[in-house]
Amino acid sequence: MAKKKEERPFGLRDKLGYMFGDFGNDFTFILSSSFLLKFYTDIMGVPAAVVGVIMMIARFVDAFTDVTMGRICDRSKMTSVGKFKPWIRRMCAPVAIASFLIYQSGLANMPMAFKIGYLFVTYILWGSIFYTSINIPYGSMASAVSAEPSDRQSLSTFRSMGATLAGVVIGAGVPMLAYNENSQMVGSRFTLIAGVFSVLAVGCYLLCYYMTTERVKPEVDQEAVKNNSVFNMFKNALKNRALISIIAASIVMLLAQLTMQSMANYVFPNFYRNTNAQSASTLLMMAGMMLAAVLSKPLANKFGKAEVSVAANALAAAVCMALFFLRPESVWVYVALQTLCWLGLGIFTMVSWALITDVIDYSELKNGIREDGSVYALYSFARKLGQAASAGLSGALLTMVGYTDTTAFDTGVVNGIFNISTLVPALGFGLLAAILWFWYPLHKKEVDANVIALKEKHERQE
Repeated sequence: MAKKKEERPFGLRDKLGYMFGDFGNDFTFILSSSFLLKFYTDIMGVPAAVVGVIMMIARFVDAFTDVTMGRICDRSKMTSVGKFKPWIRRMCAPVAIASFLIYQSGLANMPMAFKIGYLFVTYILWGSIFYTSINIPYGSMASAVSAEPSDRQSLSTFRSMGATLAGVVIGAGVPMLAYNENSQMVGSRFTLIAGVFSVLAVGCYLLCYYMTTERVKPEVDQEAVKNNSVFNMFKNALKNRALISIIAASIVMLLAQLTMQSMANYVFPNFYRNTNAQSASTLLMMAGMMLAAVLSKPLANKFGKAEVSVAANALAAAVCMALFFLRPESVWVYVALQTLCWLGLGIFTMVSWALITDVIDYSELKNGIREDGSVYALYSFARKLGQAASAGLSGALLTMVGYTDTTAFDTGVVNGIFNISTLVPALGFGLLAAILWFWYPLHKKEVDANVIALKEKHERQE
């Protein structure tokens, strides 16, 4: 390992800086996953199924752009600030601008073909090109900030807190500002909100750049990296049980979580006709996440990250299933139970980013080559598949129950909306718990052994 002399030790500055990085990510990512479908169905008049198909098509583009960006990161030369940080500064403005372009309500009266084409182009530009070019380096950087598992767990917790804070700002703020007194979204308001969030995203990315330090700088065999073709990378990935199982887990997790988040935009204004409760639910979600942040690290240290994740997702699945059968008439009973669900999901979220650093270490021991960027790129691609599958599934199911801007408050439609918002997450969280327990191999004993083996390997390289 090559390290700078008298390097600032890992501390709160790094944790906060890394937190701001995901805050920046989610000012555009959560905005898209939570409100893009609602914006294009209600404001732009594009059918929900069409929006879902576009988002799914974009994920096939990501199959190329994510892997390409991961390999660019692995082949990048080390700079004075590290290998990954320079990309954050380079790409923060383009990703923010591209996000803002998606939500242009002034184009709502254009022909349908134009609106569909515009969504396709701007969504690809944002998600498949610019978001990829900043998110892959940002996620890969976690393994370079510190080599210590406890430090990486802290980064995972603070990254999740950044996402939670962004989720609160977006989830609570947008319904209060973007809807009118009749619980209908106002396009011009949403466009302005999207612009403000883009500016905030740039500020958060720059805070991440200036507050974090890359300390782990392994002597990478550039020839080995170059000779490791894309074919070999995928062949190794297919034989990597830890990577394949965490990819499957990631897809299922986002399918469940984002469906629940996206359907909140229909459950509260359409089923319960109470957007104030949606804002309150988001604030209580933050409270659940804060409690999860306190509990996750000691629980993970004692029982293991995978073990804690299984229990947390089982809790979330049980709560969603209870909601499906109870169908509470009071919106506040619904909010209270959903908060308990967010506590379970929050515990898993706090440790989830540390799981992928365990997979990166495992892959190095298994394949003999360090490829932080490529491994994280495959994981990121899986997350985008989950995001797209959620939008595609939500759009298809909304169409199936007959949702349009004219049937939005019909009894049969709103009952269908409630079923989607509870049953799909319940099944998803249950499947996620099963994957992590029966398929994912890096439980506490295996992770501890890998950490020791990797330290010995790196010490021999010094």
